Amino acid sequence: MAENKRIYLCLAHMSGREQDYIQEAFDTNWVVPLGPNVNGFESDLQQFIKTKTDGKQLDTTHNVVALSSGTAAIHLALIDAGVKAGDEVICQSFTFCASCNPITYLGAKPVLVDSEKETWNMSPQLLQEAIEDRIKKTGKKPAAIIVVYLYGMPAKIDEIVEIAARYDIPLIEDAAEGLGSRFDGQVVGTFGQYGVLSFNGNKMITTSGGGALICQNEQQRHHIMFLATQAREAFPYYQHEEIGFNYRLSNICAGIGRGQMTVLSEHIDHHKHVHEMYKKLLADINGIEVTDNPNNRIDSNFWLSTITIDENLHVEGENDAYKTKIEGAVGGAAGVVHQSENLNTDCEPNRNVEALRCRLDEEGIEARPLWKPMHLQPVFKNAPAYINGISESLFRCGLCLPSGPMVSDEDVEKIVNVVKKNISG
Repeated sequence: MAENKRIYLCLAHMSGREQDYIQEAFDTNWVVPLGPNVNGFESDLQQFIKTKTDGKQLDTTHNVVALSSGTAAIHLALIDAGVKAGDEVICQSFTFCASCNPITYLGAKPVLVDSEKETWNMSPQLLQEAIEDRIKKTGKKPAAIIVVYLYGMPAKIDEIVEIAARYDIPLIEDAAEGLGSRFDGQVVGTFGQYGVLSFNGNKMITTSGGGALICQNEQQRHHIMFLATQAREAFPYYQHEEIGFNYRLSNICAGIGRGQMTVLSEHIDHHKHVHEMYKKLLADINGIEVTDNPNNRIDSNFWLSTITIDENLHVEGENDAYKTKIEGAVGGAAGVVHQSENLNTDCEPNRNVEALRCRLDEEGIEARPLWKPMHLQPVFKNAPAYINGISESLFRCGLCLPSGPMVSDEDVEKIVNVVKKNISG
């Protein structure tokens, strides 16, 4: 029997133009971390991010630096913002670890802030409380703030920008999942001093790996480029007066990105279409809610479609959840993982959520839990945290469903049918 098609959570789709740009790079021998494709990709991104929904252009000019990853972009943003060892940096707790890890690269200390329930992103109220409390306890304000657009959903960025400006703290927007999402018609990543993009293989567009940093002016761009290319001084030999990094995007990968830019709007539209299908087809199930834009100021790209499941909704096999050791890691073969001897941790998704994930997996459908908040991660157990319980509650009851250009209408119908047939009352 032929193996059934496996439906993956999110997988970027090639446009057909990528090969042309890659071939041009080889033909012209530009196979290094600079070249026409890098310049062209940055230019395409700059044009995209400055265009509002109504077609008007932003009043401010933003510069884009193409880099090897979104994580590298956060790292360089922190350095350019002046973060030093011993400083504190506020970071949204409800996120992937790459938002928080670069803080520790610098010897700085993360301060974790919980979410508000409408967007699932950083709570402005808790942000202000955290700033005031850190000033009171340490005698100085945090050196930077990192807000995240979780699953593509814009945060209450107007409130967060106001707070950051009031305390004169640099704001970094982690828009790795939010390319094309908008707040009041403006692309996210363009509100703070820095905006971070990711082009990993599962993002809205891909360069196979890669990222970019949006900055506000040419001076920032020049310093970031300097740091990203090993911080070389202007001498006829290699002279280094600052620590630099090998973080520039290659001309080959940038060629893929240029091809992907031609289908970015199409990808965003399809993600939104998949989300609308989930909303429609799951609307009649009491106990399952599809996450949606909370108001008309917020326009998510719906990078991932997410649902929350009432703890009283029963799913087939929930009594057997967490009885089998997981082999490998969530997200597939992304690298080396440690195998645990334990079946459980002190905070995990509810049994009905895990049971539904397992039932979907048996049908060749990849679903994943929501990000486990950083304040619940052992590696950040000693970090100061300002918590209201929202991100933990969402982690326990939430699930990500397959989304993206490779997910067809028929796939969505199959996924919903599997969900419905495994609800036991």
